[in-house]
Amino acid sequence: MGRKALADAMKLMAKAMAQDAASRTAEREAQEHRRGGEDELRLQRFMNNKPPIFDGGYDPEGALKWIEGVERIFNAMKCQDVHKVTLGSYVLHEEADYWWKNASQRLRAGGAVITWDRFKREFLIKYFPADERNRKVVEFMELKQGNMSVSEYAAKFEELCRFAPHYNTVEAEEDKCVKFENGLRPDIKQLIGFNEIRDFPTLVNKSRICDKDGKAKANYLKAVNDKKGKDYVKGKPYDKKGKKSDEGGSSGKGKGNGNCFKCGLPGHRFFECPRKDDKCLKCGKIDHKTEECKKPVVCFNCKEEGHKSHVCKKPRVAGGKVFALDGGDVEADNLIRDSQVDDSSAQE
Repeated sequence: MGRKALADAMKLMAKAMAQDAASRTAEREAQEHRRGGEDELRLQRFMNNKPPIFDGGYDPEGALKWIEGVERIFNAMKCQDVHKVTLGSYVLHEEADYWWKNASQRLRAGGAVITWDRFKREFLIKYFPADERNRKVVEFMELKQGNMSVSEYAAKFEELCRFAPHYNTVEAEEDKCVKFENGLRPDIKQLIGFNEIRDFPTLVNKSRICDKDGKAKANYLKAVNDKKGKDYVKGKPYDKKGKKSDEGGSSGKGKGNGNCFKCGLPGHRFFECPRKDDKCLKCGKIDHKTEECKKPVVCFNCKEEGHKSHVCKKPRVAGGKVFALDGGDVEADNLIRDSQVDDSSAQE
């Protein structure tokens, strides 16, 4: 009787163990099924966000944008680190896919778990090498505003600043402001520098306002100058005789009657004269040059022809003028001569 009871108990225990094992197996299969469903749902959510595709090759800018694109989706999905490598590697195509299959085998040797940081480090070593990163750092350190607007300069500054980790810390806020300020154009820097703004968003906003105001002022001045006309000439508005400078042909010089002093005709100035021949400085005619003039030289000292005053040995002729400007001057000169003759007769 005791043996039979023991045998029944053993059967019941074996049956219970078999049921427990079957229950665990079913539960594990259900969990795997649920996990598979979750993985499919996660992948579907990831692809619905239209992640960028990277095909490999030498494309440093493209590689960097790919990393930024998939990480933006990870953050929106609140994706756990264990799933990032699976999802990220899913959108590697062609040469990049071949590279990752070989790299993953090497990295998983010994049962090592590949984290996203490890994946990203290996990816950037392959597709964004150190020399390219150093070039970006140098470009950032030498960045100047130049012909860019402040908004464009600030965007380029932020783009390149990520390659200089020192400027991305809270402690380096002042250094970041100084670097940005030194790259501004002198006209904007002159207005901003003395304020010593050390909050980066405030500095960018104030600089943008100065740039906008400067462009508005330049456009206003341009409109004013255009309104005055293309022939507007800066200078004295009146010549020595009280007449406007633009009435005498070329800024008050010449005859003052609006005629070209080269040919004597109205309607143009001397530098616009259609006659290309030079005007003779001896006789005033335009059909020959001064050195070709046949008019004899007249001595200023003795009024005789054939020599100049600096070689003249005769005494200077007294009285009278060498030339007269107009009829009024001639009449005045005759009066002076008559008075001189009367005075001499009286003295005799």
